[in-house]
Amino acid sequence: MRKINNIVIHCTAGPQSQSADDIVRYHHNVLKWKYPGYHYIVEPDGRIVCTLSEDKVSNGVKGHNSDSINVAYIGGIGTGGKGIDNRTQAQKEAIVRLLTELRPRYPEARILGHRDIASKDSNHNGIIDPWERVKECPCFDAIPEYQSL
Repeated sequence: MRKINNIVIHCTAGPQSQSADDIVRYHHNVLKWKYPGYHYIVEPDGRIVCTLSEDKVSNGVKGHNSDSINVAYIGGIGTGGKGIDNRTQAQKEAIVRLLTELRPRYPEARILGHRDIASKDSNHNGIIDPWERVKECPCFDAIPEYQSL
């Protein structure tokens, strides 16, 4: 079994009209990845789709995949291509349900956003400030949102 240190939350950075199958096809056919980028994808209606078993390494965060479980919600991009927290209420509830299921399996894992693990704290103040972010994904502050789980 892999040692899991991180549960990383992502957005798919695409329209909410996509499905989990669309995302997996893109990862396989366009990006040519052996495994998808996420273990779980949460669709706009709240359906949680397991796209890869947790014992396998997904392609969610370069340099951190071997010790991470990657969870994505479909969406994250608004009009004009800007990052936006456009999670539906069903997605918000489903992500909490999923994280509540994952927490007992990985009690020591940090729950954080892709931007939190992909970026560096350049000014060493203990947080990733907006200007330090490499990307916006997941387009909301995952650390404080899930700190009680």
